[in-house]
Amino acid sequence: MQVFRRTPGRRPTVAVAVISAGLLLPLLGGTAASADSAAADPVPHPVDYVDPLIGTSNGGNTYPGANLPFGMIAWSPTSTAGDQTNTAASNGYSYNTTRLRGFSLTHVNGAGCHPGAAGDVPIMPFVGNVDSSPTADTKDAKYAANFSHDNEKAEPGRYRVGLDSGVTTDLAVSERAGAADFTFPQDKPASLLFRVSNSLNGSEDAHVDIDTAHNKVTGWVETGAFCGRRANGGTPNNNRKSYYRLYFTAAFDRGFSSVGTWHNDQLSPGATTADGGEGYLTGANRAGRGSGGYVSFDTTYDNDVHMRVGISYVSLAGAEANLRGEIAPKASVEHVAEAGKGAWDRTLKAVKISGGEEDRRTAFYTALYHALQQPNLISDRDGTYVGMDRKVHTLARGQRAQYSNFSGWDQYRAQVQLLALLEPRVAGDFAQSLYNFAQQNDGVWDRWVHISGASHVMTGDPSAATLATFYAMGVRNFDVQGAFDSLYHQATVPHPSGLSDAGCPGQCEGARPNLAQYMKSGYAAQDQCHCWGGAAETLEDSVADAALAQWAQRLGRDEEYRTLSERGGYWKNVFNPAATPDAGYIQARNADGSWVTPFNPATYTGFAQGSAATYVWMVPQDVQGLATAMGGRDKAAARLDDFFHNPDGSWSVDGGEYWLRYDPTNEPGIHAPWLYNALGKPWKTQETVRQILDTVYGTGPAGLPGNDDLGTMSAWYVFSALGIYPKAPGSADMLLSAPVFPHAVIAGAGDREEITIDAPRAAGTNLYVESVNLNGAQHDSSWVDDSLVRQGGSLSFEVSDRANTSWATDPAMLPR
Repeated sequence: MQVFRRTPGRRPTVAVAVISAGLLLPLLGGTAASADSAAADPVPHPVDYVDPLIGTSNGGNTYPGANLPFGMIAWSPTSTAGDQTNTAASNGYSYNTTRLRGFSLTHVNGAGCHPGAAGDVPIMPFVGNVDSSPTADTKDAKYAANFSHDNEKAEPGRYRVGLDSGVTTDLAVSERAGAADFTFPQDKPASLLFRVSNSLNGSEDAHVDIDTAHNKVTGWVETGAFCGRRANGGTPNNNRKSYYRLYFTAAFDRGFSSVGTWHNDQLSPGATTADGGEGYLTGANRAGRGSGGYVSFDTTYDNDVHMRVGISYVSLAGAEANLRGEIAPKASVEHVAEAGKGAWDRTLKAVKISGGEEDRRTAFYTALYHALQQPNLISDRDGTYVGMDRKVHTLARGQRAQYSNFSGWDQYRAQVQLLALLEPRVAGDFAQSLYNFAQQNDGVWDRWVHISGASHVMTGDPSAATLATFYAMGVRNFDVQGAFDSLYHQATVPHPSGLSDAGCPGQCEGARPNLAQYMKSGYAAQDQCHCWGGAAETLEDSVADAALAQWAQRLGRDEEYRTLSERGGYWKNVFNPAATPDAGYIQARNADGSWVTPFNPATYTGFAQGSAATYVWMVPQDVQGLATAMGGRDKAAARLDDFFHNPDGSWSVDGGEYWLRYDPTNEPGIHAPWLYNALGKPWKTQETVRQILDTVYGTGPAGLPGNDDLGTMSAWYVFSALGIYPKAPGSADMLLSAPVFPHAVIAGAGDREEITIDAPRAAGTNLYVESVNLNGAQHDSSWVDDSLVRQGGSLSFEVSDRANTSWATDPAMLPR
């Protein structure tokens, strides 16, 4: 893993930033020419700095294949480590495993819960005679192929690889369709295997048809089962269920020399139809089950096979229409790839940066690329989609697309803010999409939505925080009143699913578990909550209610505002000031009010994928209140110091002791480096954020600290590199730190003008903020209110290699 490291021993330098109007102030320790050059030389084509292989090892769980921003199709390889029912990493691809069993049509970026999600309809180019059922090849010994990374090239919208079998695969995509060239060795048997049942998690059923008269292969798979192999400690089969059907149609530019199908271990040469799923078990309980079809080609005179494919979650007719509407019959892979590259370049130009090291640019634009892959289209070109009730629906009035893939517990902390900032129209359509799903799901807003399915994964009510954030940031193109009323109802009226233990603890059905008890006690009781952990649930719901309260206030809903504001402070009911002899912590409580014991800061009891040491900081909506509970800002800051450092004073930000200190690989604590701003020590935010940027993130396959979680960790990087970060869900206020680029422009979007961020000497050891100007005026706070995000403006930073311990420390000016 390549990392960015500061060079020690340089003399102090202070740089005065360029303000929006282009006026250059004197520089100390630098030249006007260098600053002006940095500001005047933005990256011309951000797409050239994207490396889709970043995050494909080290647990990042990204995939390198072809996709478009927010697209439906994501055509990428499925790796194998010798088990047909498994894959080498979540979501199908592991950089360290160089054997493939196909190129699947759908993927999800960075999800955990091995083997991830989707990976539907792997299509495998095979050199040799198809003389046995590929499903019977349970160890992927025959119908798979090795490759070398020397023969692999991944770029936005396109993926190419040369297999050791001699086949070269070249894939490119539009939003709902793709084009491929498979170049086989001359004069050798050549076939394409359609493994229709072999989705990453398995399948309930699948079907394939081969039309030799029209050179087509069509079919579908009935699947789902995200997190179906485990339930984070609960019933392992709770999510072993189907919740979507993917249809596909593949058209070829040439005839087939032979065809066949298979079902389980039976190969049927000459057959043109087959059915059968694999189930959702694993290993020997699933191996050898499933169905598919193959088409073969005569490569004597022409060894290139060109294929176009369309997909739909609605119908086969929808897949056909999507293909016709997006990729012309004679369109080449090169043509489709160029269009895709252009689409990505336009999207990435939402943020234009100047200056900075090459590796830093690569890390930044790849993070932006990963952050803007989702949400994903599930509606067809005609506006139809399958809802959470498994019925076909049409888009709501004014809605342009139905989106899905909502990893709410992760995304509400950073990714949804970046989406609202850069793509407000998509954010509004996504808000409407989630509301549509809730209306089709008995009013329940699920916390982790995959395609048309409610998976219930994780904890809390992230939909409330997400939509409140969208509204705060100026997103308006959704049914605002209807969505608010629905979320308020969910937060105040118990639903029967809230008393269910199905899937608990990691996939509890209730969006607001045991709400009646929660409202009565003011916290989620560990012994009655029907949730992952009572303490974590209380913190999550407090964040959600505080965000809803701000939304209610903006809507003039005074009664709801008062109710929700009070509940936004329920976190105090699980803060035990005597949790340890030395300090107070968030701690789980029983319904009778007693604290759950034994307790120590490393305990996971009452929490979700994190310890008490991490969760004690998860009060972004009331940092001043948390500091008071800890004995004051200075004591809170000292504790935060311990959270980021080892006892010897060295940094501990890599997750090495994640049970006691900062864990950059998971979401509950990712906002913690920014809390120093509210504690009156913003220089510590600056050095902590830079340490994480420099040593935890980087380039190369291991360039992400852990699961990207549908763009969340990448969004953290984007914000942090720009020197701004969301203060709390439900707010458009931004916290400030030192930018890493001399100049950045966030393009105008919606009703907002562009935002410029200037810091001409932002590099190397200049990680500290000396001063800030906001719209040309001196700004003495370590945060800015929502006017910057809502209206646009300019931030200008003086940066230095020495901490300014007096800037932005006035208690009256701290983040509220």
